[in-house]
Amino acid sequence: MMIKGLAHIALTVEDMEKSLHFYTDILGLKHAFQVKDDKGQPWIEYVQTGPRQFIELFHGGKNKQESLDREIGVHHLCLLVEEVNRVADHLEGQGVSLDIKPKRGKGGNYQCWVRDPDGNKIEFLQPDADSPHMAD
Repeated sequence: MMIKGLAHIALTVEDMEKSLHFYTDILGLKHAFQVKDDKGQPWIEYVQTGPRQFIELFHGGKNKQESLDREIGVHHLCLLVEEVNRVADHLEGQGVSLDIKPKRGKGGNYQCWVRDPDGNKIEFLQPDADSPHMAD
């Protein structure tokens, strides 16, 4: 197969300082590197989620999209975790409100949900041993 995996997801953010604080200080991800534009100004900040896997955060967001029912497009970002209850406790301890508290989802996995500073939905997924997510 030609595809080797998912390299990154890209999000445009309104306030980079708030977004980097959320993804690095609160979620504990590593700020890996920055790419500057042709004028030498900050353009993209890369936050690492795993080996050669990143969240790209683009500077300069200005217009929030209206939330529509059953909107077509990116629905959420899902991060793989070892212990969803520990993640939820940590997030709440950092003042992050959970949209959905830890529970077993319809797919059999354990999950909880939050939103980043720009309102993007994030799922934290703890796969069950029998989950299709665990198959190679």
